[in-house]
Amino acid sequence: MKHILRVMVPLALVAFYVSLSTSCTEATEHTAPAVNPKDSAAMMCSYGVNTLISDSGVIKYRIVTEEWNVNTVKQPSRWEFMKGIFFEQFDEQFHVQAYIQADTAWYFDQQRLWKLRGRVNIRNVNGLIYTSEELFWDGLRHEFYSNVFSRIVTPERTLEGTYFRSDEQMEHYLVSNSKGSFIASDFDPEPVEAPADTQEQGDNANPKPATP
Repeated sequence: MKHILRVMVPLALVAFYVSLSTSCTEATEHTAPAVNPKDSAAMMCSYGVNTLISDSGVIKYRIVTEEWNVNTVKQPSRWEFMKGIFFEQFDEQFHVQAYIQADTAWYFDQQRLWKLRGRVNIRNVNGLIYTSEELFWDGLRHEFYSNVFSRIVTPERTLEGTYFRSDEQMEHYLVSNSKGSFIASDFDPEPVEAPADTQEQGDNANPKPATP
């Protein structure tokens, strides 16, 4: 009997230490919360991009950006340029017509709508310089518009206002709630009285587009 006890006690101690070691090293499963589609990562991410973009089979723009993300999970689907973007805009003969620059940009491909934010700057071949903190570029209507403070400087005049609308060539534009400086030839000898908060060049204004 004593012999049996001498054998059983060591075996019991071995079993105890094995079970203790196993419980200390047993892997614990760690789970993360489900991914919200609104927070999903981009489906494609490109770095150091310098590429040409066509519209209806004709090359219209050059895009230069440090980082370009394409996200088709978020609705509406979009391209994201979180580290800035630079455009060159071409005519049909591939001549540069304008430069466009912004600190951040989004392109909503289904609506063909660009949203530019930060230090937004545009310069065209006519010497016009546009600056603002936010600008929308509607590819369906072929126009720019902004509902925040905008500044336009041309060789002849300077305009500032809280609403801006223009064609893509920046040749016909409207600035509302504006103030600015003008040359004497801008005024008729007997000017017709007009609303004090509106200055416009080119075509008459169309109804104000809805902001996305």
